[in-house]
Amino acid sequence: MTTAAIMYLTVDEAGEDQRLDNFLIKHLKGVPKTHIYRIIRSGEVRCNKGRCKVDTRLAVGDQIRIPPIRISERIETNAESAPARTFPVLYEDDDFLAINKPAGVAVHGGSGVSFGVIEQLRRAMPHCTFLELVHRLDRETSGILLIAKKKRALTALQGQFKARETGKVYLTLVKGEWPLNLKVIDTALAKYTLANGERRVNVVSKDDPNALPSLSLVKVLKHHAGRNETAESPTSLLAVTIKTGRTHQIRVHLSQKGYVIAGDDKYGDFEWNKQLDALGLKRMFLHAWRLDFKHPTTQAELRLQCELPASLLPWAKGSLD
Repeated sequence: MTTAAIMYLTVDEAGEDQRLDNFLIKHLKGVPKTHIYRIIRSGEVRCNKGRCKVDTRLAVGDQIRIPPIRISERIETNAESAPARTFPVLYEDDDFLAINKPAGVAVHGGSGVSFGVIEQLRRAMPHCTFLELVHRLDRETSGILLIAKKKRALTALQGQFKARETGKVYLTLVKGEWPLNLKVIDTALAKYTLANGERRVNVVSKDDPNALPSLSLVKVLKHHAGRNETAESPTSLLAVTIKTGRTHQIRVHLSQKGYVIAGDDKYGDFEWNKQLDALGLKRMFLHAWRLDFKHPTTQAELRLQCELPASLLPWAKGSLD
């Protein structure tokens, strides 16, 4: 066992509305739950510089200060053994960088994953003394991911996400012919956990005590008739703009309307996925394509765009203009 230094965690969209104790249990792997509850109740854990309670509900951008704690050598070794890895850079300056995250790579370690993008980048960029995720992408989602290089930039960028001042557009392929007049999905979502510990999300009534509002805007880019390339099923290429960043939002919104995402192993059509896999689609077709936001320092309007990877282009079947 070794003693760590003071830690600071910033709550991202995945931690929104979580209780403080559950948030820390998730992030402090290897620390006994009894110790986590003790440091909260003793006042050693601070939220936005103030005292907090075990059941304090967190918001995006909240700053959590954690006192020095003892962490198991096994957990530390896993983090330190993350291989150095770089990713295609879409934009970089002194404040932040934007990368093209490949599918199949977690953004950070935890939940059975020893390391992710952020741990690998820290090993590959030792000259950067501060590297933190601004937001998250699901492990199987590819595309634009922002990483802050300064705490000030992290706070400013996460503030934009929290205030819904960013424009986030994803490309996805769904089973069926999406109706041209179905452009807005405005439903409440709630998280739940399966018996095996996996997290899931479903649509609930807006007066549900666990309901979180969620809004997606859908634009049809192309309809494809059923053919061998799509396992005899018609498909639709969609551009989905999310106005909120709930866990699995796009996946749940589209599947709830009856149009599952190709390759989605949580909310999809599993028999169709098998057919697609045999035809060469080895991943979920969900890609963070475009991101509009303001530069954290200059306030200049920025638009980043990350084109579809080669593995998805044959399935898109057409121009994205």
